[in-house]
Amino acid sequence: MTNVLIVEDERGFAALLKRALEREGVSVELALTFEEGLERAQRGQFEVVLTDLYLGSGTALELIARLREVNRHLPVIVMTGKHTTETAIEATKYGAYDYFAKPDVFDFDDASRLSWSWVAELSDMIEGAAAGHRLTAKVRLPDDTVILSPAADERMVGRSRPMQEVFKAIGRAAATDMTVLIRGETGTGKELAARAVYSHSARSKQPFVIINCAAIPENLLESELFGHEKGAFTDAYARRIGRFEQAHGGTIFLDEIGDMGFPLQRKLLRVLQEKTIERVGGKQTIQVDVRVIAATHRNLELAVQENEFRADLYYRLNVAAIYLPALRERSEDMPDLVHHFLRRHGAELGSTDPIITGEAIQLLQKQSWPGNVRQLRNVLRKALLLARGLVISPEVVREALAQMTPPRPEVDQTFPEYVSQLLSRARVSGMENVRETLIEMTDRELYAQAIDRAKGDQSKAARWLGVSRPTMLEKLRKFGLHPADR
Repeated sequence: MTNVLIVEDERGFAALLKRALEREGVSVELALTFEEGLERAQRGQFEVVLTDLYLGSGTALELIARLREVNRHLPVIVMTGKHTTETAIEATKYGAYDYFAKPDVFDFDDASRLSWSWVAELSDMIEGAAAGHRLTAKVRLPDDTVILSPAADERMVGRSRPMQEVFKAIGRAAATDMTVLIRGETGTGKELAARAVYSHSARSKQPFVIINCAAIPENLLESELFGHEKGAFTDAYARRIGRFEQAHGGTIFLDEIGDMGFPLQRKLLRVLQEKTIERVGGKQTIQVDVRVIAATHRNLELAVQENEFRADLYYRLNVAAIYLPALRERSEDMPDLVHHFLRRHGAELGSTDPIITGEAIQLLQKQSWPGNVRQLRNVLRKALLLARGLVISPEVVREALAQMTPPRPEVDQTFPEYVSQLLSRARVSGMENVRETLIEMTDRELYAQAIDRAKGDQSKAARWLGVSRPTMLEKLRKFGLHPADR
């Protein structure tokens, strides 16, 4: 039987939780204050501590720090009703085994309101933590370092299960100096995640340098990253210090690293392995102490298969991985995201305390959002302009969506004319990411017609398009064009 200490200052909920877990076969002791919890945990033989985040005279983060002085391998599960980015990241970074959210609504006087599924999930987490603790007792693990100084991070919004997993992953990555690879579709917030890792890390007081690998031509990217010596090439009139040298002691964020060319991938691999660089046209080897965070929307596994990305670099980057879910995978976060962006952009657009109806939010939840959170933000900015300080209704949202959605090409329209139409629409409406929109629409049409003409034969369609069968399958799934097994 697993022995658990619950530290919870809400007596009603503590008693309710104790009874529920005991029905699941867990042995439970209660502590109703921070001090009592610390004293019991220090003298008791517990396998898991389950604690509320806020305990009146102390917090779970302080409790974790104190307990680690006595038994650094005792797993602590932090439980709270306050769903915030900071809570999840900090709890995980401070050494919590996991983070578990209380039910939003329950009745302390009625045990049936504490749902069986919620208790079962918590019980499974406790058993997993206890099993790990028992294994740790048999195997001596080396000491590790936990950073205990919190740092501010850029605002990430979401209380859904996928986002809670993101926050935990950020906390785990921030507590180390490992290379991090952030995965996710365009517009999911990869730069925000990178900033969160950086700001919660031990390097948070050092430089944070950002470079978009897709936005800089390949022949200039090497100089941008590593710098160059005077006379290294035409127009190199003076020595240039590259981004890696600028980031010395801190962190560099390489956005869209999947678009980096093969020759530069080899040089980046050397930096990761040897912590040295050479400026373009130079012979001096320069030591750099830089943590690398990389991000991409591409499927790097497929890129490796198709010899578009080095396998050795992929494995070197993919040490600590963070996956950012698409907006369609976290639709329950829509109300929080909507209110966050309305507050953020309301003042700058002359609308204080903007109001949006529940029906308008439901309409937003029904959209597919191929551009993810970035697209949602732009639509809401347009809605604020259209509402002119009044309530944002479903009609306003429909108009904003219509103005921000690129038109489909007309039957007799040439390709240059269609591109011109898109750019004109962007200039007038504020629509962004015309290039990505055009590429996605082209891809969708290309793969749709290919699989249709091949009568469902994926291998044949892939040969026509000059792509691998895994790439073909990935695109079909992405665009919802064909069952995976056809």
